[in-house]
Amino acid sequence: MGMTAGKFDVDYRPRFPGGYRPGIGIVGCGGIVRQAHLPAYNKYGLRVVGAHDVRPEATEGVQERFGVERVYEGLDELLSDPEIEIVDVATHPQHRAPLVLRALEAGKHVLSQKPFATDLTTARALIAEADRSGLRLAVNQNGRWAPAWRTATLLVQQGVVGEVLAVTHLYEVSFSWTVGTAFDQIEHFAIYDYSIHWLDIIRCWIEGRRVGTVRARDYRTPDQPPEARTPWGMVVEVACEDGASALVRGVGCVRTARVGHPFWIHGTEGNVRGSSLGNDFVELERGGEFRRYDLEGAWFPDGFAGAMGELMSAVAEDREPYNSARHNLLSLAITLAACESADRGGAPVELEGGLE
Repeated sequence: MGMTAGKFDVDYRPRFPGGYRPGIGIVGCGGIVRQAHLPAYNKYGLRVVGAHDVRPEATEGVQERFGVERVYEGLDELLSDPEIEIVDVATHPQHRAPLVLRALEAGKHVLSQKPFATDLTTARALIAEADRSGLRLAVNQNGRWAPAWRTATLLVQQGVVGEVLAVTHLYEVSFSWTVGTAFDQIEHFAIYDYSIHWLDIIRCWIEGRRVGTVRARDYRTPDQPPEARTPWGMVVEVACEDGASALVRGVGCVRTARVGHPFWIHGTEGNVRGSSLGNDFVELERGGEFRRYDLEGAWFPDGFAGAMGELMSAVAEDREPYNSARHNLLSLAITLAACESADRGGAPVELEGGLE
């Protein structure tokens, strides 16, 4: 049985404030910027005033391909440009926090790639600096605006599924592509770097719940070649104090022509099933009726446009963005706790400071 047309409609597309297109400055022009940031901003008509990278070769062609207005030789030149209101920090994690701080000190709003800090002490210090300066600090958790996840988030926020009881994610992928790349050198890559998006969306779907413990384990799959350094398999369990739970299971060695990331949200009044980043779809079940949502766009690049659009909207509307660093703090805490648990052989780790 299908649902009545129009029932539980949601608008999952990126949103931008009317009449406000602030100048953007990008720090770091690596692969993700060229593959997602710049294509997203170009697609939605956002103004990229300029870009800077410590490696001059990284900025080659960005003006011609993506309409970037200028390339800066130094960071100070970018930060001192009055036409830039928002700085998009897209460097490697270990360099990110000092750059975010410098941008805030220069009076710029900031969109930082994830994670915006590598520890909670630094994360809280950056949030405090943004508050002190009256600026907006947001995190580029672009998965929040992936069409399938955004649709599911809006349904959860509207109470369509009732109280969320359980969230489950599965990766039907292979991490063989990491061999020989910088990703293979990241400790707990599948948890720390890859899964941070999945742990962040869990944080969104269990909004208001107090997380008790996090357990995690990563392991080498039977088919990993000797030269593959970082484990391809992983599992993370997030347990809330009221009994709600979430699970991420990354097989990491799947051979399939239908790569996808299926997910399930089970609630007291309904369920959401779907997949994101491959084989995208969303289906709502409620009261014995079903609705399948027709999705347009994709995580890459539309999710990146959504993250920037939310920051722009927050600045224009003088409010905290949904992807603020403060809101992302719990996601970071869960991720760091998962890495600690994996280091301890899967022992449960309680969150620092009782974050909720």
